[in-house]
Amino acid sequence: MLYSQNNINTMEEINAFLSQTFYQNTLLDWAISFGIILGAVILAKITYWIIGRFVKKVTAKTKTSLDDLLVDKLEEPVVYAIAIIGFFWAFMRLSLGSPELDIEGHLLIGENGEAINHVQNFFSHAFTIIFTLNITWLVVRIVDAMITEYLMPIIERSESDLDDQLMPTIRKVFKLILWTFGIIIGLNNAGFDVAALIAGLGIGGLAFALAAKDTVQNIFGGIMIFLDKPFKPKDRIVINGIDGSVEEVGIRSTRIRTLAGRLVTIPNGQFNDNAIENVTNEPSRKVSTNLGLTYETSPDQMEKSMAYLREIVQSHDLTEEKVTIGFNAWGDFAMGILLIYYVKSGEDSLAVQTDINMAILRKFNDNGLEFAYPTQTIYKK
Repeated sequence: MLYSQNNINTMEEINAFLSQTFYQNTLLDWAISFGIILGAVILAKITYWIIGRFVKKVTAKTKTSLDDLLVDKLEEPVVYAIAIIGFFWAFMRLSLGSPELDIEGHLLIGENGEAINHVQNFFSHAFTIIFTLNITWLVVRIVDAMITEYLMPIIERSESDLDDQLMPTIRKVFKLILWTFGIIIGLNNAGFDVAALIAGLGIGGLAFALAAKDTVQNIFGGIMIFLDKPFKPKDRIVINGIDGSVEEVGIRSTRIRTLAGRLVTIPNGQFNDNAIENVTNEPSRKVSTNLGLTYETSPDQMEKSMAYLREIVQSHDLTEEKVTIGFNAWGDFAMGILLIYYVKSGEDSLAVQTDINMAILRKFNDNGLEFAYPTQTIYKK
């Protein structure tokens, strides 16, 4: 009997302890809310583990790659949704803040007949916006997966380069539209007057337009690139001393990988005001070489040297047939020969020059033709 009485006393002490109120909620309410949050986090972790450990293995065995892509895209939004719902449930079951009173001390009643609590409303609106943004993130990732799986292969198989150039920009604009709708829906569900907010933005439209002048210029520059097509992705171009291959053409800027391997981002507005040299579209690469023979070279040797040059260039597989050779200069210490030839488009011009120069060096040395170098003859009286 004494043991039972002790148990009853202990339970009463525990209940009394849990009934203590802190910030308008009992300790039991705080413990339950904390347990809900902890349970939501644990459930989110378990879901993440199940998807990574089992679901992805099942989808990997199927013939299509769409399910793998969808699982990968849906994994994070679903896990975050579980955590968000847990936090929302835990906070909303608590009494946060005090109901608002009017001047006479009466409760302010809202449209739903309940007392107005601004703190409670703040958390409710915040969770509404966060959950809506999470759903928007989910939709954006699903749409992106569909584009990657179905639309991108069709574009890659097409012969036109315009769709390849436009697709990255279209994807970004489409994502921006979805996010804009998601934000508007979230704000509207949270009770904000979206129409008044948009009208307020319209009032400041002129100031915004002036501040965004450079951005608008860059956007129009991107549109002109798409229309005029001075270059396309993977083309090598030169602009303002920047020489490299185009990696991506965006609506606001263009990314170029320089010959040194560095990534340079150029605002599209610069393409309207500066000359663009498209190296990839050149029909062939012109190479000019000046050779100098000593003044001891005879006329016959000069004629033979030019014949040797023509033979060497025309026998190379990676050069065009057109070759220009001429005895063009009487230098201070050498007789000059100008050699002009063209390397075929798409070939390594430096490697071709090396081959031809090595062939010239061997041929001239074998035939006793001497290259001149700076010399002076001093006569002493």
